[in-house]
Amino acid sequence: MAKVLVNAHTRRQSRAAVLPLGLRERRMLLFVGDAAVLLAAMACAWALWAAVGGAARGSAASLQRWWLGGLGAGWLILWAASGGYDLKVASRQRLTNQKLLITAAVLGGSYLAGFFLLAVPSVALAVWPVGHGGLPLPRLAPSFFIVLALAGELAWRSGYARLFGAERFARRALVVGAGRAGQMVLEALQEHGGGTYHVVGFVDDDPAKQGQAVAYGCQSAGALQLAPRVLGDRHALRDLIAQHGVTTLVLAITHEVDGNLLPALLDCLELGVEIVPMAVLYEQLTGRVPAEHIGESWYVAMPIEHPGTGVVWPAVKRLMDVVLAGVGLVLFGVALPFIALAIYVDSPGPIFYTQQRVGKGGRLFRAYKLRSMVPNAENGGAVWAQKNDPRVTRVGRILRKAHIDEFPQFLNILKGEMSAVGPRPERPEFVEELAQEIPFYRVRHAVKPGMAGWGLVKQGYGASKEDALLKLQYDLYYIKHQSLWLDVIILLRTVVDTLTLRGR
Repeated sequence: MAKVLVNAHTRRQSRAAVLPLGLRERRMLLFVGDAAVLLAAMACAWALWAAVGGAARGSAASLQRWWLGGLGAGWLILWAASGGYDLKVASRQRLTNQKLLITAAVLGGSYLAGFFLLAVPSVALAVWPVGHGGLPLPRLAPSFFIVLALAGELAWRSGYARLFGAERFARRALVVGAGRAGQMVLEALQEHGGGTYHVVGFVDDDPAKQGQAVAYGCQSAGALQLAPRVLGDRHALRDLIAQHGVTTLVLAITHEVDGNLLPALLDCLELGVEIVPMAVLYEQLTGRVPAEHIGESWYVAMPIEHPGTGVVWPAVKRLMDVVLAGVGLVLFGVALPFIALAIYVDSPGPIFYTQQRVGKGGRLFRAYKLRSMVPNAENGGAVWAQKNDPRVTRVGRILRKAHIDEFPQFLNILKGEMSAVGPRPERPEFVEELAQEIPFYRVRHAVKPGMAGWGLVKQGYGASKEDALLKLQYDLYYIKHQSLWLDVIILLRTVVDTLTLRGR
């Protein structure tokens, strides 16, 4: 029987979890808790409104309920778009508080904007032509709701982080494979898992790795002492599961399961252990596809039948693109004279410029942009953008931070060359180079490029080959999971980034 290596650290980890909540269970718990808090806030806001002089019956009360219900739904959507159900966010109280404040501010600001528009008779009649002055918006009840919802959410999310971040609620994981893929999934579990998984150790057949600590990146001597270790080989799986109360087995191997490993995995299934491929778990945790570590499982990174290959989704997406581009061009047209004047005064020269980009199917097109750099910034050829790029003008920095420099691409969307949401289009000079160095890079051309994108809201703009690999991981995830809901989340996060100047 294979030797099972156990040290003092792993012996302290041998306690079984009280309630090993998985990723979906935790997200569902967060949603149910949020919904309960918001329902309570709505009820309390309505009661407070009635207590301070509001009519508890009739059309006024009915109107209050409708607006409160709309605000509650709006809170949930904005909260999800802000990353409220990202377990990494949920486990970090400071980050959670910051995003809750942003959600409350955006919701309150949007409601105030609507209140102002409908309070002006001429605007109100144009927006909602009823009665003699448009649709009245209540003031007190929504204000009560936003304050109560924020206080309730802060308390609930603080309680969740303190209680469910404890090890007794974590799934105890054993990772099969201590190579680079195993180190990568360990990093994802520790950085993005939000306490969902506690890695008790690794299993690897390499005799040289037995007893060795497994870590990622640069670790201090103290961190390496506490890092999980290789506890044995495949023959020790059954004993290790029983000894450490393992509930999840992560397969971090880049080859197909061979005939020798399969019986050991069947033993684990008999014990009721969850078995998850590294690539699948990595996607669920990070929203990225680990293209460089899928090995022989090429189908993970190259989805043959993604939603974009159907009929209904492309038609819905095109309709949404036309509507958004039409509205965007109207708003952009109103602001363009002021933007053009600012660009020219700051840096005389053209207001617009075009760049050749690669679109769906590898076809080239000209992407329209507002000029944010000095004229003739690339006389020497295409180069990667830099952080604090000296070529960017003062007005250009503001345009980039608010994503306004991309607004002319609404024309590309109307022409069908781009979509509102999709992988950001890359320049052909870079595509040729990146396709040779990064596996599956050309897969991102399976869909139309977008003004907004999953990689853009999660990572930001890329400025190097390393950034391009990370962006590809996000793009592959979007291609596999594209849907109306994901597009809405990306668009809302882009709007929040625009309002808070979180662009380049």
